[in-house]
Amino acid sequence: MAGSVAKERLGIAGSGAIACGLARTAAARVPPVPAVVWARSEESAERAASRIGSRAAVTTDLGDLATCTVVVEAIAEDPAVKRDLLHRIGALLDSEALIASTTSSLSVAELADASGRPDRFGALHVFNPVEKMKLVELAFATDASDDTRARLRDLCDALGKTAVEVADAPGFVVNRLLFPYLFDAVRLMDDQGLEPQAVDACMKLGAGHPMGPLALLDFVGLDVAIAIGESIDADVPDRVRQMAADGRLGRKSGSGFYDY
Repeated sequence: MAGSVAKERLGIAGSGAIACGLARTAAARVPPVPAVVWARSEESAERAASRIGSRAAVTTDLGDLATCTVVVEAIAEDPAVKRDLLHRIGALLDSEALIASTTSSLSVAELADASGRPDRFGALHVFNPVEKMKLVELAFATDASDDTRARLRDLCDALGKTAVEVADAPGFVVNRLLFPYLFDAVRLMDDQGLEPQAVDACMKLGAGHPMGPLALLDFVGLDVAIAIGESIDADVPDRVRQMAADGRLGRKSGSGFYDY
């Protein structure tokens, strides 16, 4: 296994928190997993380079991923944009190269078809912050080959992650169970007239959760939470929708259930 993993050259298509976290994780391994990060614009590339440092190459030329043996798409959960990028990556790579997506809510089968190589495609759902979270949910379309499954598992091992294979279903396991709970916490807070701090303290100190549900929604981003909620047919509270409409998206906007 170690020999095959050492030969993988990792490409990361995207420049956000997940993409940069993957690049930092790859660079920190012993031995490092060589990686190159693609960003859509010079501005995004500069921002990514500042977050990654000198530990991985950053480029705005998608063609620079052509020599990679595994490319992980890690852009926003916009199905049309993902499908377009996956199609472009699929046309670029060698026939033996693999493509993966960090999607947490979209159909793996549809993304695999968009890539043009469903036998060499898988979902590789990592969690934020990537460096700290050990789990990777792996999901595959029915056409995925045994070699594809084995190589993506080996890649997870090389990145120091624990891979769990799950079904191709919206939200996989974690988000399918997590987000109804997070939205219930919002409703309970409103129904009982509680402050966010009170709900979060109860779940941290009483249930042993490392982060309370309302702080976690802020961390994820309320716009992202709404998108995930809709993808799994969860009942998204009106309060969450109104906060997002008002620009209170959580940590990334400076305010949500808490001020940052």
